[in-house]
Amino acid sequence: MIAASELILNPDGSIYHLNLKPENIAQDIIFVGDPDRVEKVTAYFDSIEFSTQKREFKTQTGVYKGKRISVISTGIGPDNIDIVLNELDALVNIDFETRKPKEILTSLNIIRIGTSGSLQQNIPVDSFVMSQFAIGLDNMLRSYQINLVSNTEIETAFIQQTNWDLQKGKPYVIRSSEILAKKFDSTEIHKGFTATAGGFYGPQGRVLRLDIQDAALNQKMDQFEYKGIPITNLEMETAAIYGLSALLGHQAISLNAIIANRANGTFSNKPYETIDKLISYTLDKILRIE
Repeated sequence: MIAASELILNPDGSIYHLNLKPENIAQDIIFVGDPDRVEKVTAYFDSIEFSTQKREFKTQTGVYKGKRISVISTGIGPDNIDIVLNELDALVNIDFETRKPKEILTSLNIIRIGTSGSLQQNIPVDSFVMSQFAIGLDNMLRSYQINLVSNTEIETAFIQQTNWDLQKGKPYVIRSSEILAKKFDSTEIHKGFTATAGGFYGPQGRVLRLDIQDAALNQKMDQFEYKGIPITNLEMETAAIYGLSALLGHQAISLNAIIANRANGTFSNKPYETIDKLISYTLDKILRIE
């Protein structure tokens, strides 16, 4: 039995942070970062059956062209992903009455719609990126047995090619769901490694008033490749989503609208239009999931 201090439920029986009960979520779930973006996705729905919000975690569940879908805002960063994915897994795979894992487990389909900055000059603003692999620079998943699902060969290559300082922790590399990758792939989308940082400024190489440990890290990541696959973009959630999903038995894919190009210093002049196009692209591809 899982203790009350470990699996925390609200007085109404909902899970602690997300404020959700098992019946409130669909098997196909879209993650967005910004709570305001939830309704930008569900505006395309035919109907909405459920809506709630607690802190930065906003959820709406409804129907799009006959398919039941939930949209959840995760907020920013790997620490929030730790909360969201563990609580979603608990909703479908733990019996709240007995406080024991279920004998038959449910696998969720997790699709992230995010915004990101490209690290490659040939991936322009207003394009889309699908993360084949994610490189976690954040250390959050080192609290779990991430070596069970990570690619140590690519981790070693990244450490060597970037001269990574292990005082910052050992990066981990996780592959996307191959099942979902086939569903969401197309000729109009870029593919590669996504680097997930634990912060927005120093961890992503931004300098305001503080010097950073490795001022050349972004340039090193620009040049990194493994078997011809480059690092396409840098953000703050994908590796955590991939790692926890792999450990828990869920399918996950991350799609990003590129609104900045760090290599040439440009920023989109129509970011909201680009995000809307990615939302439409994602919803149509979700219909292909059986």
